[in-house]
Amino acid sequence: MADLSIRTDRRAGRITLTRPGALNALSHDMANDIKAALDGWRDDPAVALVIIDAEGDRAFCAGGDIAAVYHGGRAGDHGIGQRFFADEYRMNASIADYPKPVVAFMQGFVMGGGVGIGGHASHRVVGDSTQMAMPESGIGLIPDVGGTWLLSRAPGRIGEYLGLTGARMGAGDAIHAGFGNLYLPESEWPAAKDRLAETGDVSVLKGRTPPPAALEDRDLSAFGGRSVAEIMAALQAAGDDEALKPMRRNSPLSMAATLAMVRAARGDQRMQDSLSREYRFTHRATADSDFVEGVRAQIIDKDRNPAWSRPADPAAVDAMLATLGDAELNWED
Repeated sequence: MADLSIRTDRRAGRITLTRPGALNALSHDMANDIKAALDGWRDDPAVALVIIDAEGDRAFCAGGDIAAVYHGGRAGDHGIGQRFFADEYRMNASIADYPKPVVAFMQGFVMGGGVGIGGHASHRVVGDSTQMAMPESGIGLIPDVGGTWLLSRAPGRIGEYLGLTGARMGAGDAIHAGFGNLYLPESEWPAAKDRLAETGDVSVLKGRTPPPAALEDRDLSAFGGRSVAEIMAALQAAGDDEALKPMRRNSPLSMAATLAMVRAARGDQRMQDSLSREYRFTHRATADSDFVEGVRAQIIDKDRNPAWSRPADPAAVDAMLATLGDAELNWED
């Protein structure tokens, strides 16, 4: 398809996102085609490793292409979003569990759905332009695509901080938080990809010393609070306006659910457990959360003035995360 270039290159399977004008936003078809390519190479002896990259300087993938989900929700067709999220999460899990090395080269914006593609690869290369984030609370969603799994495994309270504020990470912070594991100047990426394809040997990939991680020294103790209100009160007392500013803009229900989900994910044994919990929220998102209003304000009308209306109390969070019964995301394949 035009939005992806899928091919083999010597010993490598190659997946390149080719929508630079749309910041390589991930559509439903793209998610399905990525998974199909991975499935096809899984047992192919000619493919020793997989390289995932993207065209353009501005973004590896700035997120999911959720316009169709929004319009479906507005029209009362919640199945559009439900099918998209289910298939996207299965693709995310297939990358995380892939039996061969997967190398992702992540330049520019790597947000939301982009983290779901690159953040679960076995070898996650970041560079000087990399800006990673999980900003879903700003559109009335939650950090999905396995985001709560990654956030839950970040050191200290970094997971709560990133999930509630949507703060961006450069290369050093991304590696410190566990969203990347190799720093390489982007001028060296073409040669690195060529060596990987020629040799089929991921050991030829040598990272450099990453830039400093500002998060390593930041006091995030306020994010240990028991609730979003308690966290915001602690930030207020500490005078941390940088963290408070986005939290005052974000969906209260999304932040409350994010806090609960990041903490719950710390007890998960595999990423699929986190994805299944995320799906309970996103399955209901177009009908029962602030998602449609958040997308309207941030992406469709771009007035940046969402009218959040959903309650954010523990009962509301429990309702969004309750079991889906027969609609639960299954992992039989």
